[in-house]
Amino acid sequence: MDPWKNVKDLTYAQRRELQNKKLHQFINHYVYPFSPHYRKIFDQNNINPQDIRTVEDLSKIPLSSKLDFVEQEEQKGETFKNFVLQPDKEKIRRYWPKSKLLRLAGSSLLHGSKYTEEKISREFRPVFMTFTTGTTNKPVPFLYSNHDMRNLHIFGARMLTLFDIQTSEKLVNMFPYAPHLAFWQVVCGGFESCALTLSTGGGKTMGTEGNIAAILKMQPSILLGVPSYVYHVLRAAKEKGCKMDSIKKVVLGASRITPAFKAKLAELLKSMGANNVSVFGTYGFTEARCAWAECPTAIDVSSGYHLYADKEIFEVVDPKTGEVKGEGEDGELVYTSLDSRASTVIRYRTGDFVKGGITHEPCPHCGRHVTRISSDITRLSDIKDLQLTKIKGALVNLNHFTAILSDVEMIDDWQIEIRKKNNDPFEMDELVVYVCVRDTDAQDQLEEEIKREMLLATELAPNAIYFVSREEIVKRLELETANKDKRIIDSRPKN
Repeated sequence: MDPWKNVKDLTYAQRRELQNKKLHQFINHYVYPFSPHYRKIFDQNNINPQDIRTVEDLSKIPLSSKLDFVEQEEQKGETFKNFVLQPDKEKIRRYWPKSKLLRLAGSSLLHGSKYTEEKISREFRPVFMTFTTGTTNKPVPFLYSNHDMRNLHIFGARMLTLFDIQTSEKLVNMFPYAPHLAFWQVVCGGFESCALTLSTGGGKTMGTEGNIAAILKMQPSILLGVPSYVYHVLRAAKEKGCKMDSIKKVVLGASRITPAFKAKLAELLKSMGANNVSVFGTYGFTEARCAWAECPTAIDVSSGYHLYADKEIFEVVDPKTGEVKGEGEDGELVYTSLDSRASTVIRYRTGDFVKGGITHEPCPHCGRHVTRISSDITRLSDIKDLQLTKIKGALVNLNHFTAILSDVEMIDDWQIEIRKKNNDPFEMDELVVYVCVRDTDAQDQLEEEIKREMLLATELAPNAIYFVSREEIVKRLELETANKDKRIIDSRPKN
């Protein structure tokens, strides 16, 4: 078990010193020798891996992205394999330091060469696979070795420690059962922390009624899941008259969470007997094979996501120029692994835009001396070009709609559809909102409020607002069938 070890107590200078050392070793002993993709990148750009000695030296390495994983039509083979570390005896002898080679020789003398070979194989051999969700491109596989699975356990334990969850508490994990990070991060964290965890698999596996029954039977103090599905299950439980007074904490992941949504969720639980509930946000992505979390705060405050200085480096860059930004500045998050073995990425563009950037100051809430990322994160791909007239388009950040509609107290759930007028590909774009409300008598007033708030925030008003039943919104969002809710859908014909 590794509840942060001593990392949480290091000063910023000590964290940087640790990262500089690990970065130099990782690049020279693992990435350059064993990664087909990055060896090619280094050689093509005349980069000497020995020159990568500090975090600042990362700027010498070109940025990579998911596009590097997606095969071009003229290419053959599976390009994702080029990101998997692939050691052999010759490369190990050439690139590993003498101290490490001496330890291997000693191991062979004591246990035999086959034992040592199997030990190395277990460290690097892929044994587990997850996939990106494919929201921007086709799904891409990311592989884990036993070393990476061990890290997944450690990351999960660190998160549960951050949430101040005790081994005596019980957890219900409602993330969808799938080869995606969120479900497995919780499972592994529960194993490592020795916390009793029931993983229901979400709506696809047990359905809403099954999840409600599981919560009532187990009486957990912690719920974990996708925000929309957790809210949906709790809302359905309230309609059935269920008590949820055992719940003390809710951990949400896989989508952006606003303070107003946290407040709405806490108020819903309060109406079912759960008082003083803490709601936490988490941030993670498949390529990193781990997740980060907030620490306990008031509902309307975010501590930011607490990072692992011994496992990764984050940069914030200008999305257009790639220029590295300073502390606290806005930009795109870029990720570099320091301790991976199978699929490995360096200076990887996440496609996530963080407002408020990164801070290296100690957390004012939990006191940990860790670097933190602002929780105000949006997807760059959520900026759409809407052709609202035949001669002029408008760039719109769809996450503004999320904040508006999630913050309206009377709205239970919602969906936005972007489509073409009359389903004609040559016509203007239309923005349509589907809304499920608590009180149908307030629809007229609510319609005006939605139009007004959307116009103020985005300079756009919806072409139409449709009020639908809970059953229809659940079906439209695919809460019971999809791994992620279909919150904003673009129905326009693809060119």
